[in-house]
Amino acid sequence: MISIMDAEKLRKKVKNVIIKVGAVLFWVLLWQILYLAVGQEILIVSPIATVKRLFELSLQEQFWITAFSSLVRIMGGYVLAVIIGFFLAFLTSFVPVLRALFHPVIIAARATPVASFIILALVWLSAGKVPAFIASLVAVPIVWENISEGIRRTDEKYLQMAKVYKIGKVNTFTKIYFPSVYPYLASGAVSALGLAWKAGIAAEVLSVPKNSIGLELYYSKIYIETLDLFAWTLAVIILSVALEKLLKYLLRRISSRYNIRRKEN
Repeated sequence: MISIMDAEKLRKKVKNVIIKVGAVLFWVLLWQILYLAVGQEILIVSPIATVKRLFELSLQEQFWITAFSSLVRIMGGYVLAVIIGFFLAFLTSFVPVLRALFHPVIIAARATPVASFIILALVWLSAGKVPAFIASLVAVPIVWENISEGIRRTDEKYLQMAKVYKIGKVNTFTKIYFPSVYPYLASGAVSALGLAWKAGIAAEVLSVPKNSIGLELYYSKIYIETLDLFAWTLAVIILSVALEKLLKYLLRRISSRYNIRRKEN
């Protein structure tokens, strides 16, 4: 039999699912209303037509080649950004000179429009490398800031205890710093993923590398293929949601494995 506590959890889960589905249906309905109000498919197409076109595209081998190529480019830049942000955060947290040196650069990277970096990257790099570079550039400041905050919030009592008992730097990192920093790393990684994905797609639109979603969006605009534009945009959204769900799942598994409390928002 289901306990009262389990029944309450199930009720909350069902309620959340209903709310989320209801929200999606609301916006889809609004989309349909706008489509009917405008009445010109060159400006806006219907949700049904968009889904149908996306399904047709998904039956083509080139669709999957294009989607996979974009994923590899952008996610490669994102993973590199997480690694750089992680090490940069520890370096700048424990070496004040480096923090003073890198802080203006991080602030400038966050404040500068992505379009400016994309245009500069087109001068410096080949078209295929621009999306990964932009994804990294957008994600690094977020990861760096979150991990730095986690380091600052590490309990000093545990650090002092580590010094007294001389447990060593490796154990201090794995037993004290990692559990403290991980929730902030997880939060920053999730936040950075969405921004890196969007920035990477924008970079593809301007750099138009071969076999990329950005190139398909660019062609849709040039040839005024509004239906394809909506279909590829929907594909971008679906991939973004799927990537975020996968990342959250992996982060939860790591939290459970190492018994790390999740950061409260």
